[in-house]
Amino acid sequence: MNTVTKPMYKWQDIEWKKIERNVFKLQKRIFQASSRGDVKTVRKLQRLITRSWSAKLLATRKVTQDNQGKKTAGIDGVKQLSPPQRIELVSQLRIGQKAKPVRRVWIPKPGSEEKRPLGIPVMQDRVIQALVKMALEPQWEAKFEANSYGFRPGRSCWDAIAALHIGLHSKAKWVLDADIAKCYDRINHQALLSKLNTSPKLRRQIKAWLKAGVMDGMELFPTKEGVPQGGVISPLLANIALDGMEEILKQHFPEKKHKNFPTPILIRYADDFVIMHKEREVVEKCQEIICKWLTEMGLELKPSKTKIVHSLKKQDVEVGFDFLGFNIRQYEVGRTKSGYDTHGNKLGFKTIIKPSKEALKKHQEKLREIIDQNKASKQQLLIMKLNPVIRGWSNYYSKVASTNSFNNMDMLLIDKLKAWAYRRHSQKGKKWIVRKYWGVKDKWEFKDKENQIKLKPHNQTPIKRHIKVQGKRSPYDGDYIYWSNRLSTYPGTSTRVSNLLKRQKGQCLYCELYFRYGDILEVDHIISKEMGGADAYRNWQLLHRHCHDQKTAKIAGGMHDKH
Repeated sequence: MNTVTKPMYKWQDIEWKKIERNVFKLQKRIFQASSRGDVKTVRKLQRLITRSWSAKLLATRKVTQDNQGKKTAGIDGVKQLSPPQRIELVSQLRIGQKAKPVRRVWIPKPGSEEKRPLGIPVMQDRVIQALVKMALEPQWEAKFEANSYGFRPGRSCWDAIAALHIGLHSKAKWVLDADIAKCYDRINHQALLSKLNTSPKLRRQIKAWLKAGVMDGMELFPTKEGVPQGGVISPLLANIALDGMEEILKQHFPEKKHKNFPTPILIRYADDFVIMHKEREVVEKCQEIICKWLTEMGLELKPSKTKIVHSLKKQDVEVGFDFLGFNIRQYEVGRTKSGYDTHGNKLGFKTIIKPSKEALKKHQEKLREIIDQNKASKQQLLIMKLNPVIRGWSNYYSKVASTNSFNNMDMLLIDKLKAWAYRRHSQKGKKWIVRKYWGVKDKWEFKDKENQIKLKPHNQTPIKRHIKVQGKRSPYDGDYIYWSNRLSTYPGTSTRVSNLLKRQKGQCLYCELYFRYGDILEVDHIISKEMGGADAYRNWQLLHRHCHDQKTAKIAGGMHDKH
């Protein structure tokens, strides 16, 4: 049996540029081989990547260093590893090891009193899952359908919404708005493993994770079905289980030569999907087909969240639908505001996508909760609590028709802040209170004059349409320019980061590699502020988080050597 020799270097001395290039080169070759249907080459390259020292290092870094999520331990109690422990773990990684049970953690389910179960694997299993994911993901990225957008590299909910707009904007349609009941919990293990059709070694490892069991408190429960939410590889396995929904509809409704009967459009984000067609009978038939297809994977549609609606006004039929927190609906309008078809003819209606009523209500409640919890806090602290929530919510809805929603939300927020201020100074006049907290009357800026901190209202977030990802494109296709350009326009990317991405042409100035989806980016001062460096664009650069850590460690090491 071959043994792995422990390297004679420290974690901070690892050449990540070389490591990442080695791994991505293999992943790109897997993607290309899978695209041409060369199964033998795919499996050979996957075997190489799971045995690769570089891939093991990268998987360890992603789980133990890059991961920004809440550090939750598995049944081993390990939340984080020191650099020497990471090196030690790399030398112990093997595919085919027995998996340990996951730890059950219950988290609140948005919009419901129910709680969602997470299954947290032990640290070693998480790293091996990341390693297996590196091998499997490029293969399936070449096979996944074009209108699948959830939990895939380079794709997002905004791509799904943009696809919906493209499918609806020029024609009124019937829509099946569907949700799969407890998708992660009910996936049939045998059906999933058969669909994976991977090498025996990888199959055994994945089966071990699926059958590992769940520790809830001190009790061990067997796992006869489902994929535990919380595992690194779980979203990929769920996408594999649901892949093929578009294909099954194309088989039943092949594209005919005449334009009046197109194939139904299916758009899926994880376990939520919609099907659109101009004929109701076709949509109803699609529902039957999908229900039967899901049964083979041990799944079914959730009746309470599955309905057929129409996108425009129809008698006795619900109009419009909600998807991923957005409301999608067509409105009859005058000729001046009408949408246009592909030939430039006016339609008499316009497709509007905006925040859903439920999303607006939840956000209002969140803002009210923050203000109520900070009745006695200083203005500076209240602003610091509100700004991230406002920024995050506004960025999410900044790619659709949200102007009215933003303005209305700001008006409601001003009323809540006025009540907060009046309560603090019940003996003072309203004009005095407005001058103290808002300053100039005609410019309603809620600001702490002493610390120069301002509340950033919703309507300061610019509205800009999202450009949908092209067809079946994937970051594994190796088109660095296309993907780095998309990063700079990604919703939620700050103006500073976007400008630095453009200035650096999508490259990290430390390792000189192109930034890719999933990379954690940090703004670094070229000359540190302690050394007199300016806090300005001329002194900023964008680095990978691990490159930033490495640069900081080297500078600290150099200063220590001098002393």
